Amino acid sequence: MTYEEALAYIHSVDWKGSRPGLERISALTERLGHPENSLRFLHIAGTNGKGSTSAMLASVLRSAGYRVGLYTSPYVERFNERIMLDGEPISDEDLARDTETVKNAAEGMEDAPTEFELITAVAFVYYRRAGCDFVVLECGLGGRWDATNVIRTSILSVITGIALDHCAILGDTTAKIAAEKAGIIKPGVPVLFGEGDEDAEAVIRRTAEEWGSPYARTDFSQITDIRPGLDGTSFRFGERDVTIRLPGLYQTRNAATVLTAIDLLRAEDIEIPEDAVTDGLYEARWKARFEILARDPLVIYDGAHNPQGIAGAVENIRTLLSPMTDDGRVTLLMGVMADKEHEKMIGMLAPLASHVTTVTPANARSLDAAETAREFAAHGTEAVSCDRLEDGVRYAMAAARSEARPLVCLGSLYMYADVKRAVLSELS
Repeated sequence: MTYEEALAYIHSVDWKGSRPGLERISALTERLGHPENSLRFLHIAGTNGKGSTSAMLASVLRSAGYRVGLYTSPYVERFNERIMLDGEPISDEDLARDTETVKNAAEGMEDAPTEFELITAVAFVYYRRAGCDFVVLECGLGGRWDATNVIRTSILSVITGIALDHCAILGDTTAKIAAEKAGIIKPGVPVLFGEGDEDAEAVIRRTAEEWGSPYARTDFSQITDIRPGLDGTSFRFGERDVTIRLPGLYQTRNAATVLTAIDLLRAEDIEIPEDAVTDGLYEARWKARFEILARDPLVIYDGAHNPQGIAGAVENIRTLLSPMTDDGRVTLLMGVMADKEHEKMIGMLAPLASHVTTVTPANARSLDAAETAREFAAHGTEAVSCDRLEDGVRYAMAAARSEARPLVCLGSLYMYADVKRAVLSELS
């Protein structure tokens, strides 16, 4: 099997979409000899922040000398990013070989696996063959019925935060969503919870108690002396001085969750020297989270795609970008999914925008650019829609230059690669 054949096979079942349940992945991993049973997992769920948190945790463990797998979704530029090992994506050759192994095992299954289940199985096979010490395993959607939850146990369960998202699947209250994400909690395994309201915390705490799992919550009040910048942030967390190169104030909260997780791992007799913590946090990278794509004009991409994520982007704009202009406003390029709370998100962003260019991300669930522009106009903000994303980037960059304002691109991770390609083309 070639790399191209492997991707074609994986994507051939994308019509199945999301089908919650563990029956198919359980049957598939059994046919593969349960590769997941030989691995040690840090299982990460959450509405927002789980990708950045996973990346920082993996970076710290790698700095401590461990062989570390990092499984995340979605990818933002190339498929291989979903299955990382020691900071590098799975090679084309390894992906082809392990996909063929999974394909052979899946043949003949009466209820064929979904795309996400196939990818999860490929990751398990790869990480077992690579001899990982730890795998940082990010849930795809929810927790309870997510394919990653086929694992029997973990050494730590982290729920980064709870907010309203994917309500049609996970529930229309934070308590219902928390119940789904609390499904990753395993008997006796420590649980760490980050951000969420009282209803969400009550559900997670109660679930931890039911499973006899020690419960901890990140104490964000310990974050002090924040010194933010476009190239990263320095701050104190308790007695620690921390510097991260992931820009954005919300990353201080993700880093605080990672630091709390490290202390929990140490309590489980996992050796993590303090210099590995410092170095790992500093070296951590994560694409599309308030990432600088260009500096003249200043172009930033943020994958915020729900109200909580947009709130973080707004916080960063006000703190890092508004001081660059007389009126505090920036230029926006935005494309969103139709099944997100786009009206609420646009209402949050409109007061900060001097000009908006809207585009349609290359995804079947996208909201049409013209409709996005109309929603901005309803909030009194000028918006121009572009049929082609490349034209939208060109127009937005020209507006940013003419008005001497930063350009912020956001609304969906699905357009990151196309926006980055178009930005670099405009600069070449």
